[in-house]
Amino acid sequence: MAARRVKVPGADDIFRATIAAPAPSEPATDPATAPEPTPAAAKAPAAKPAGRPKSARGTSGRVRHDEKMTVYVTSDELLELEHARLTLRSKHGVALDRGRLVREAIAIALADLEAHGEQSILVRRLAQSTDGE
Repeated sequence: MAARRVKVPGADDIFRATIAAPAPSEPATDPATAPEPTPAAAKAPAAKPAGRPKSARGTSGRVRHDEKMTVYVTSDELLELEHARLTLRSKHGVALDRGRLVREAIAIALADLEAHGEQSILVRRLAQSTDGE
């Protein structure tokens, strides 16, 4: 009996770009004569300007993330995080993974720190937790 070969996708199919980028050989077009963007391009996040104000901070949403950070949590914290994720899905119709939930929470905490400084919840909680050490 002959061995059966399984067809698997190539690397180009697996690691394809998720956001369409214009080809480098395309000439710059006049914005007045530019074609209408496709629905997929309209949903794509705009490139971040280099000098954007800090108050415009937001989360990255559903894009490919190039950087990785490992955070250790207790089993209770992990259960609370998973419970929050499931609550968001079941009661609010918001389906997301734990990574996106953590990125949103970080964005909220950083925005509060920037807006309220010393009075931010982050400063108050961290100052409170280090008082006992």
